[in-house]
Amino acid sequence: MGMKRIGLRERGVIALLLAMVFVLIHGLSSETRSSVGAVDSGLDLLIKKRITEWATPSKAVIRDEMIYSPVLVESFYKGRSYQPAWSQDSHLTQAEQLLRAVGETYRDGLTPNYYHLGLIKSLVFQAGKGVSMSSTLLVDLDLLLTDAFLTLGCHLSGGCVNPVTLKAEWYAKRGDVDVSAALEQALIKKDIPEALMRFRPEEGSYVRLRQALARYRELLLKGEWPQLSDGSPLKLHSLSPRVAELRKRLIASGDLGPDEVKGVDFFDEKLKQSVISFQKSHGLKADGVVGTATLNALNVPLPQRTRQIEVNLERLRWILANKEQRSIVVNIANFELYVVENDQSMLPMRVVVGKPFWNTPVFTAKMTHLIINPTWNVPDSIARKEILKKVKKDHDYLAKQNMKVLRGWGPGEETMDPDTIDWSQISANRLSYRFRQEPGPLNPLGKLKFVLPNKFDVYLHDTPAKRLFLENVRTLSHGCIRVEKPLELAAYLLQGDPRWTRENILAAMQKGTEQKVLIPRPLNVHFLYLTAWVDEGGTLQFRNDIYERDKLLDEALSEKPSLN
Repeated sequence: MGMKRIGLRERGVIALLLAMVFVLIHGLSSETRSSVGAVDSGLDLLIKKRITEWATPSKAVIRDEMIYSPVLVESFYKGRSYQPAWSQDSHLTQAEQLLRAVGETYRDGLTPNYYHLGLIKSLVFQAGKGVSMSSTLLVDLDLLLTDAFLTLGCHLSGGCVNPVTLKAEWYAKRGDVDVSAALEQALIKKDIPEALMRFRPEEGSYVRLRQALARYRELLLKGEWPQLSDGSPLKLHSLSPRVAELRKRLIASGDLGPDEVKGVDFFDEKLKQSVISFQKSHGLKADGVVGTATLNALNVPLPQRTRQIEVNLERLRWILANKEQRSIVVNIANFELYVVENDQSMLPMRVVVGKPFWNTPVFTAKMTHLIINPTWNVPDSIARKEILKKVKKDHDYLAKQNMKVLRGWGPGEETMDPDTIDWSQISANRLSYRFRQEPGPLNPLGKLKFVLPNKFDVYLHDTPAKRLFLENVRTLSHGCIRVEKPLELAAYLLQGDPRWTRENILAAMQKGTEQKVLIPRPLNVHFLYLTAWVDEGGTLQFRNDIYERDKLLDEALSEKPSLN
């Protein structure tokens, strides 16, 4: 018995030594070996050959389907010496978990089949007919599964559509998220679904809207909600069959309790409060009267509202990709600005945004400084289309507006006497002058300008036209953002600098002299276009698509990737 025990111990030592030699020869860590199991003979060479043959992203194709992240795929396999990631002893491992996780992305408003789901299932079914898989089939599946994980990881963490161009970008190029390392660890730990889930934004705004999508899909299973027929406005004390239609519609969406059916034709106080609540959650005038705007909002089809939630989940993925301690968010569609600090929103204020034909773009830029009592260098487009016409009509216009006529920029800038210029001979397409309005009560920038250098030349600023903030729809600017509370925003940005207390800022504004002030802690400003979100109180909010961008984003998300 003793000799037998010694023999077993010796054989164990020998096996351990052989394993150590094998690891040294192949240069693989014990963790990596556990993730791939025994190396399938020749698969590494086939994988390397296939990737090498791609040459360019446009040639990265498997069975007539694009590989969307060829650069990431190549880097991933190169890091593991081209060993297969999803098979062991000619059998798939963890593929089922990935397929299940890909299918779950439907809950994020994404299309699972765009991540090779259909092709992978077809190949797995095909392989299921035999005892083991061919090398070619194993390699195809390995590459498809890897591409699905890497691309989906990028899309969950930062979106799949370019927010500026609204074009789908299926080639995953993110550099700030190491999806390859995440996949390697997920294979080792056998937690593929959990790894993909970690790419999804964890912020409450995303979680809440994702939950709202699930609720609206449940509503879809019950069928379309009732539509209201046209007619005169409905209000308190109205008596009409259309009031019954209104009740059914509000009950269907959960805006009115299911037991509120008594006196269905009569518009009572409780129904009025329900209408007001609906109006508030849709950015409408909250007067409890079902006029044209409220009727139109009520009659938006349920599938359209559901899709609206889906496209806005994509927009949240854009902004939530990079975690920040503090930032400024401008929701263009809601005409609102607020500060986000440690995941809490604060300092909300109304804003005026660009006109539909001069709309405010979606982008992110860092705010670096502000200008007290700014001059206004009139944009060339405004000078040609608006100012020149007014100068020709009234020769005293420039003097009345405290404007200067300039030629050139920088050291070569020259101030011109407007009375020496024959404006009647100058056409819009031959305007060689530019205009600058000096600080003062007529300056459209007001007393504060918040600067964030960007290619769109968009900035935030004060305005003398305070009445515009009372409008419900505030698409009234040339693209820049007019803010309701400029002094409060300036005080927040300059807090911590004893030279710039609220009182000192106000005193500088009253002097009327232009002054540049650096922001101690520059921060990003995110220009968003959210038409659906769930607020911190748990209320699902919808807004009108003022620039018709929902349609463009819907088309981009719906565009199936192809080889063309």
